[in-house]
Amino acid sequence: MKQDDKAGPIIVFDAECILCSANAQFVLRHDRNRRFRLASMQKATGAALYRRFGIDPANPESLIIVDGDAVLKDSDAVLAIYAALGWPWKVLAVLRFIPRFLRDPAYRWLARNRYRLFGRRETCWVPSPGDADRVL
Repeated sequence: MKQDDKAGPIIVFDAECILCSANAQFVLRHDRNRRFRLASMQKATGAALYRRFGIDPANPESLIIVDGDAVLKDSDAVLAIYAALGWPWKVLAVLRFIPRFLRDPAYRWLARNRYRLFGRRETCWVPSPGDADRVL
């Protein structure tokens, strides 16, 4: 897998999860600088990135952001996404002041229960043609 690190961070997400897909669509809509790229854990690129950082793509506990050799996961990843989207979304970055030992368990609970709470798609979400170049 060859990756162009200069093209920006990659958000690896669950494209079958309705909540995760809605978040991916939100990022594409509000990322005015087109900074982020997306990779579904169900596709080869996303699955390889999960494995690279020791996460089972068949049972992920978190979305991740991969930026070169660096990775963010759990609540740090979510807060980094919203901080990078600019105003008004970056105001959510204030939640970083809540200690990770409190944020991450809440995030992991939501991640473990995402299908039960929000549902699961029969097929993976597919981006619009205008955003297809940002989805790996």
